[in-house]
Amino acid sequence: MDPITLYTDRLVLRPHVPGDAAEVHAACQDPEIQRWISVPVPYEPAHAQKYVTQSVPAGWREDTAYNFAVRLGADGPLVATLAVHKTGSYTHEIGYWTVAGHRGRGYMAEALRAVARWAFTEAGVVRLVWRAGVGNDGSRAVAERAGFLIEGVQRAGMEHDGALLDCWAGALLPSDLGLTSRLPYEPTVSGAA
Repeated sequence: MDPITLYTDRLVLRPHVPGDAAEVHAACQDPEIQRWISVPVPYEPAHAQKYVTQSVPAGWREDTAYNFAVRLGADGPLVATLAVHKTGSYTHEIGYWTVAGHRGRGYMAEALRAVARWAFTEAGVVRLVWRAGVGNDGSRAVAERAGFLIEGVQRAGMEHDGALLDCWAGALLPSDLGLTSRLPYEPTVSGAA
């Protein structure tokens, strides 16, 4: 898929470019990002450089991952990173982190809603899954604000630093945003056999 840029009232979401490496590196020094996100520790400048010059373009080119730098306006600072990864025929997983100095301002929920709408209407996604380690209250609050329905806890549902962690899992469907899915959804009726 060709890389695209999305706009909200306050934000510009575009694929990372090589010039983002220093800001990505600085953000990933945050102990909270390292605690919850699978990034190398220590996170070196070479990791950020590889991410913005190799991983991001390859994901778009191969149609396997769509990574966005979330900026406060076209020339503003990096406030977050958000990625949609293909995990199955009908399912994509979304993940994100917010730069420490920009948390609590609603940027990530705003970006998440914009990317979800794009994913459902332009990328053919029919189900977006969100997962975060149990205890990552900030990530859960953002997901819920963006409309994700928390479906439960997955035991040993995610790997982090060579260990399996329990994680919260949630999903967002096109209908949750008032959109039509490319596949019909037939929810289970309570009490049906």
